[in-house]
Amino acid sequence: MIIMVPRGKSLKSKVNAELPVQCQIGNDYTVENLDSSLVYNVQIQCVTSDKCTQCPWSEVYTVPPELTTQPVIVSLEDTDIAERRGTRLLSITWKFPAEQLHEGFYVTIGKASGEPPRERVNTSRPEVRLILSHSAYHLNVSAFNSASTSPALRQIIPQRDEELAMEAGKVNVAVHSNTSITIYWKDDLIKKYVCYSAEWMTKGREAQCKSFYENKHNHRTLSPLPEPLEPYKRYRLTLHRRPNKDTCNMKHINNSESTYGRTQFYFIEGSPVSAPTNISCYNATLNSLVLQWSSIPEEDIRGFLLGYVIYYSEYHHRGIERNVTVDPLENSYELTGLRSDTAYEIQITGFTRAGEGERSQAILFKTKYHGYSYMNSIIIVSAVVAFVLIFGTPLIKRGKAILWPSIPNPGKSNAMQKIERPCEVELLDAIGTLKAEEWDTNSFQIVAKEDVNPASTLPSMVPLLHASVDEDDSAQMTCNWIQRDNEDASGDILPDVNAETIPDIHRTDQQTSVFPSGYTTMEMFQQGVPQTANTSVTEESNPGGTDFTVVKAGQDYIRQIIASPMLDIESTSTIL
Repeated sequence: MIIMVPRGKSLKSKVNAELPVQCQIGNDYTVENLDSSLVYNVQIQCVTSDKCTQCPWSEVYTVPPELTTQPVIVSLEDTDIAERRGTRLLSITWKFPAEQLHEGFYVTIGKASGEPPRERVNTSRPEVRLILSHSAYHLNVSAFNSASTSPALRQIIPQRDEELAMEAGKVNVAVHSNTSITIYWKDDLIKKYVCYSAEWMTKGREAQCKSFYENKHNHRTLSPLPEPLEPYKRYRLTLHRRPNKDTCNMKHINNSESTYGRTQFYFIEGSPVSAPTNISCYNATLNSLVLQWSSIPEEDIRGFLLGYVIYYSEYHHRGIERNVTVDPLENSYELTGLRSDTAYEIQITGFTRAGEGERSQAILFKTKYHGYSYMNSIIIVSAVVAFVLIFGTPLIKRGKAILWPSIPNPGKSNAMQKIERPCEVELLDAIGTLKAEEWDTNSFQIVAKEDVNPASTLPSMVPLLHASVDEDDSAQMTCNWIQRDNEDASGDILPDVNAETIPDIHRTDQQTSVFPSGYTTMEMFQQGVPQTANTSVTEESNPGGTDFTVVKAGQDYIRQIIASPMLDIESTSTIL
């Protein structure tokens, strides 16, 4: 009698819980129609009879559920081992969702070429480390328990194709036929190794392999091959060395071989069946342009690509065609020596030992016109001129304000002029004498010039000169006045004279008599010198008599003395 009870059900409540099954005499029995996701507790009891009246139950045996999920890779690290060239350390870590329902893991690994063996190891930890060669491998990881095994996690360990990982030129292949090849290696390996393994494969196909023993030469001919070679297909061959000498077949995958070298070969080469694509042009100048294109697919090359040929010709002169050869590793080239403002028709093709392949479609490109450069120059010059016009003046003013501050320098003033005429020198001396007298602030005197006009003229007024008087007479008269003033200044104080009767030689108004600047002596000098050429004499008629306009020079002198901040005036008298 066999009773199976799902875990979580009470054994005492046998209704709807116990699944009794009676079997015939034997050592095994299959129970069907169970739920694989449940855990069952199993007990076995024999059937009672007259001969066996007491049949105790066996111990409880637990049946775990079926594992239906596969492990998940957490990390995969592939690193080179520096001390052992041609080997790598593979570290894989994974996890399993139902950790409490499994007892361990199966790890199965084998070479992608199918060479035996396929090694299987058990581990209780979700990780494994293997020392492998640069060959390709298939790795499977699955969890197991006493009832089932989970679906396997399948991982392909790719072949190491980096050129840096393996020195080029160590291995070469000579093809004799589609079923015979000879492998050559460079170094004298027979001193240390006698067992080797060769693997070759083409793109999209499974790898083929063959192990051999060699202790005399550094080459070996493999014939016949497991499968014949195909033309126009590129094969990659890898040579491995094995340290075991008793047998060249591998006993274990882990730490059993190392990679020596790798090469490529063709059984029969052909010319490319397609041309480069995505041809474009950039950096076009007056006499050059740069071309760029995409490489020809490997399956269309059908041989070892030796380079590209660029054909170009002027669009309107197609009879003259030029070409240039480019390295096969390049995907761009600069065409030079072209004519400006000219359209060129360009085609690109690749070539192998079998010859050139298909040409690309004709593409038209045009070099630049030289007028564009002139236009650019004009634009640049215009921009510079506009910048100078807009920002030049403010910058100059700003610099002038910083470098040359606006402080007057009498030595460089335009007002200071060279005095050449003697009469002006005398007049300047007289003004200097008057200036010295003006420093006496306790008193002042009014100097009246003697009338030089005829007696019929009023003594209190000085008539205006007529415009017909020439410059020589005016200058002489001015000198006479200066001489007479000097004589009067040397004598006693003149009688009091009304300020309105003081004559002057200039006709001016009240506003121009005030000196606006600090150069008082110079302005007094300019007003004292007769300006014959710039003075307009006007005579007005009056029915009651002749009216003359005079200048109150004395009053101007007094106002200048009062306005000067340098004088300490103790008292000032006002003259009406």
